[in-house]
Amino acid sequence: MKNTILSLITIFVLTLVLNCSASKVNNQHYQREWMMVSFDQFTKQQLIENNAKINLTGEKTGNQIKGTATMGCNQIFFLAELRNNGKVKISGIGSTEMACQNMEVENAFMKTFGNMKNYLIEGHRLTLSDDNGNEMKFIAADWD
Repeated sequence: MKNTILSLITIFVLTLVLNCSASKVNNQHYQREWMMVSFDQFTKQQLIENNAKINLTGEKTGNQIKGTATMGCNQIFFLAELRNNGKVKISGIGSTEMACQNMEVENAFMKTFGNMKNYLIEGHRLTLSDDNGNEMKFIAADWD
């Protein structure tokens, strides 16, 4: 009887551990697609025309998320680590290398994005900022 109970408890614990480790972690606060609404000197219309957005729904390993971005021409990829203290680390930034006519938004984004050190989420809005007060503002794509 003692062995039977011990065996059942062992099976129960193993089932819990295996099911939990295989589940995908998804933080709805930041793991979503974000449309850029404010950046540098660009108008909101320019950002809309360039389909400017970042996507943080990629694979998550530990605290790092494989992210992508579109700023008009090329597909941009990066790693983002959002910490509980409002700090963000953007690394591994790269992109495809197509040449397009209008690349001002993309070039400015590529130059600035890696410098973003802070993040703030307020409802459906995300703000990334550096230590010099430069900001990128986004709105959740799934927000009505």
